[in-house]
Amino acid sequence: MPARAALAALLALLAASGAPAADSVFGGRVPCVEREDGVRFCEGDVTRRIESWDGVPLDANVTLPPAAMAPPYPLIIDEHGWSQSKAAEPFVERALDGYAVLSYSARGFHASCGTPASREPDPSLTDPDACARGWTHLGDARYEVRDSQHLAGLLADEGWVIPSAIGVTGISYGGGRTIIAAALRNRVMLPDGTLIPWESPGGLAMEFAAGAALIPWSDLPATLVPNGSTLDYRSENPYGSRAGVRKDQWNEVLYSAGAGTGSYAPPGVDPGADLIGWNARVIAGEPYDNDSATGALIDELTKYHSGYYIDDSIPPAPLFIYNAWTDDLVPATEGLRFWLKTRARHPGAEMAVVFADDFGHPRALLAFGNALMPERVDRFFARHLLGDGEALPAFETFTQACGDAEPLGPFVADDWAGLHPGEVAFASDTPQTFDEAGGDAAVASKLAPFAGGPCRTVAAATDPNAATYVLPAATGDGYTLLGSPTVIAHLVVTGAEFAQVAGRLWDVGPDGQQTLVTHGFYRPRADNLGPQVFQLPPNGWHFAAGHAPKLELLGQSVPAGRASAGPFTVTVARLELRLPVHEPPDGAAVRTPAAPVLPPAAAEPFACSKLPKAPCAAASKSSLAIVRG
Repeated sequence: MPARAALAALLALLAASGAPAADSVFGGRVPCVEREDGVRFCEGDVTRRIESWDGVPLDANVTLPPAAMAPPYPLIIDEHGWSQSKAAEPFVERALDGYAVLSYSARGFHASCGTPASREPDPSLTDPDACARGWTHLGDARYEVRDSQHLAGLLADEGWVIPSAIGVTGISYGGGRTIIAAALRNRVMLPDGTLIPWESPGGLAMEFAAGAALIPWSDLPATLVPNGSTLDYRSENPYGSRAGVRKDQWNEVLYSAGAGTGSYAPPGVDPGADLIGWNARVIAGEPYDNDSATGALIDELTKYHSGYYIDDSIPPAPLFIYNAWTDDLVPATEGLRFWLKTRARHPGAEMAVVFADDFGHPRALLAFGNALMPERVDRFFARHLLGDGEALPAFETFTQACGDAEPLGPFVADDWAGLHPGEVAFASDTPQTFDEAGGDAAVASKLAPFAGGPCRTVAAATDPNAATYVLPAATGDGYTLLGSPTVIAHLVVTGAEFAQVAGRLWDVGPDGQQTLVTHGFYRPRADNLGPQVFQLPPNGWHFAAGHAPKLELLGQSVPAGRASAGPFTVTVARLELRLPVHEPPDGAAVRTPAAPVLPPAAAEPFACSKLPKAPCAAASKSSLAIVRG
């Protein structure tokens, strides 16, 4: 293993140069204390911060293995969630397993220039006023991720860690930074966006050897303001130039939480970190099209704050990704998008993905429901940082279960398409129209992220201001959705600069109740060139006998999404719904998947993924085949 070779080389170097001081890290700035459990805990605070590459001070802790385990060690960097701080306690189990663990508060939060007290002039720093520019950069590869690289390099220079055995993991905000770090791998991004080799301050070649991204984003605009541009049978899924629909409740919660524990740049001072100005522009609402401020915001967040867009001329570090089916902030689309592009560009890259209804942002529950994910992460790091263990499956999934039902699974496959060899399809050519008023506000309120747990059930009804499509009820053993519901529709749109589509897929039971399966947002085109194609976020869901899938398309779903700023109408002239299912074709309800359809704007620039499906159908005015349901 490369880590083992690096270990041998570094041990030889240490024999000549001397081992690191046993009682402190970061040049003696942070003292270490040996605990009763044997691990050594080096705890920083606001008086013992570490200057990053640009002088901004960071509050960091390091957990070291027992002294009987000689350095250097593999390092795991623990990246915290949005508005949170470094871990307060040492990482005992990981240290006993032989890892050093670095946990620090990201710049702009808590003692890393986030609190007013931490921003006071600090005479112990090279620049006592460095915190005056220490605001958050929202997970920027050039700042937050470079901070992690700088701290790891300092520990490598001191002989504590193996330069080529650096792991990184994090949840949510930390998960998004983990994907960026893995995509950079052995490179650093400078403030102007230039990529250079990652070297420690002392000149050691550094590399991320593994990442474990839990409930992460890969495309930040798609996470916060989705436009429905991702199709899971296409290898490349960039956000594009059209701003989508603001996730209202989530954006408000995140913005307030960050302001409460962190520091935002003064408006207009830093174009690369203008959270106050960015938030104000999105809240102002449509029209976003052809707006220079909106275009600059999309360009900034895709180039520097999203792992999906990092230069992929080299494969990413081996990466484990977990997303929750019911996560209304970062749905499973986020991990899947990165997997699709990486597998197409670098077929040999090692990536292991788990999708389940375990922990996640609401609607999911922000707590581990079982030990599955920690165990998978431990196995992944042991394989890539210690050289111990076999590869995890490319995909491992479980279904969402409500009531007394138990999750089904695991379903394991070597690629995404292998999880859903069958398809349940329905089509209608009866026109239906909806507008900006949306549907039943009481139902929409029950689907807000913070309105309850993962399972949302309401009385089944036909909403008069929604386009509604009900499929035949499942029979026999039913069938299992295991993928992204696809909508292919001919739309006639008025007020296109304001138009949005809120899509919901329900499970309508024989008891007259319907339970939400998945929901999402789409910004429709107004060119009338062939069908519009979009997908709802994927889920794993079993439709039992007597239960019918129901699709609703509406003009808004507040407070999950922001209401449009102007009037519009959308007429659905023809529609096809395709549900990817785990069951193979049976000659009845489950058919062989039809050729995937690309929207006209995507037919040329982006190719379909090389998956075991029929080739993509290039869209035209006549490319939508109607299959009666």
